[in-house]
Amino acid sequence: MKPDDLTFDRALVEKYDRPGPRYTSYPTAPRFNAAFALDDYRDAVRRSNADASPKPLSVYIHIPFCKSLCYYCACNKIITNKTDKAVEYLDYLKREIALQAELFDANRKLTQLHLGGGTPTYLTNDQLAELMNALDEAFTLERGEKREFSLEVDPRTVSARQIHELHGLGFNRLSLGVQDFDPDVQQAVNRLQSEQQTLELIEAAREAGFDSVSVDLIYGLPLQTVESFATTLDKVVSMRPDRVAAYSYAHLPETFRAQRLIRPEDMPPPERKLELLELTIHHLQAAGYVYIGMDHFALPDDELTRARDNGTLQRNFQGYSTHADCDLIGLGVSAIGKVGDTYSQNAKVLSEYYARLDEDQLPIQRGYRLNDDDQLRRDVIHQLMCHGRVDFADIEAAHDIRFRDYFADALASLDELVADRLISLEKDALVLHSQGRLMMRNVAMAFDAYIAADSREKRFSRTV
Repeated sequence: MKPDDLTFDRALVEKYDRPGPRYTSYPTAPRFNAAFALDDYRDAVRRSNADASPKPLSVYIHIPFCKSLCYYCACNKIITNKTDKAVEYLDYLKREIALQAELFDANRKLTQLHLGGGTPTYLTNDQLAELMNALDEAFTLERGEKREFSLEVDPRTVSARQIHELHGLGFNRLSLGVQDFDPDVQQAVNRLQSEQQTLELIEAAREAGFDSVSVDLIYGLPLQTVESFATTLDKVVSMRPDRVAAYSYAHLPETFRAQRLIRPEDMPPPERKLELLELTIHHLQAAGYVYIGMDHFALPDDELTRARDNGTLQRNFQGYSTHADCDLIGLGVSAIGKVGDTYSQNAKVLSEYYARLDEDQLPIQRGYRLNDDDQLRRDVIHQLMCHGRVDFADIEAAHDIRFRDYFADALASLDELVADRLISLEKDALVLHSQGRLMMRNVAMAFDAYIAADSREKRFSRTV
């Protein structure tokens, strides 16, 4: 085992496996509210533009359409084979792009772009080219090494030739949904996808010159066994993607209608999920992958690993990132943005999204402006999630506090984690141990001022 490998202690994992946020933001989305209006967003952009060194821009675009329903999916999606829906949606996206671009100074480069869904490749390559042209006309796109343009791809919807075309459109990072290669599991979740389809696209992405290729897996799906998932992991490792994301499946059929189509008797017992997590960690680390945090693994020479090692790793609504903190513009139905000290979210219902744009208004429906305490706690949680430690002096200098005094209650609540050797509370820092990195969300919860209220409403998945 390498010195920085993640360690798995079954008893401790079971002990701390409880509901909690994923902290892609702090405060988390349950704090967003309709009192945050369009004027608040415009004001946030004005203040951001006026900064002495304005941040670069990042754009997330949500494409909600899928041609078939994956039963496990909890995303905001629309299942349809009516491809004219994409034509209409693209027209509205272009309107939103123009409205957003009017607010931001033209000298602020757009360095990051991510297309998520739904299925971004529900759009044809010609439609994606139209979308990229609209962005190019509206914003100043980064064209050098700092460019990080990615999209999620359903391997069932594209060919190797289309992968080359996507690279020609300017995308340099690719994320392929796999979930599981086992045919029985695929049948149980209504997602039939061959190993060969995936392999051909990974090879095409390498030939085309993509900087990074990622594969997404899910453990805890119906009919999964340790043996079957080990076979899937073997197949993925043999393809050697640059990154692997292994997500825990949250089965909440009372919340997500699609999940009611999964037969209850097919669901694995709770202990199976921990077995699958342990298997995944050992399998990927044995194959040379480095645990980045929160379900993400990367090869040692991948830029995510380098960012983790040199202290420049970032985290946002799309997960981990290698770039400096950006102002994030959310485009499309339900998309979330982060500008300065604010979060904003678009209308979640397509008809409402269209109605706002028909009025030449941005479709922002709710949001949140952080107060001083929120920003302080956000910095603490960010250090934990990205760097595995909190340096008290850095926080004190940035926020003019005495860390141990300000967070006396939070630090006292960590006594059990200290006793279990998951963390150390040193004189000048809080440090996650190797076996504590799986429980980083539990540590972060100690610094969350809203966790008690949010937990009562049962809003979160389990932390492990």
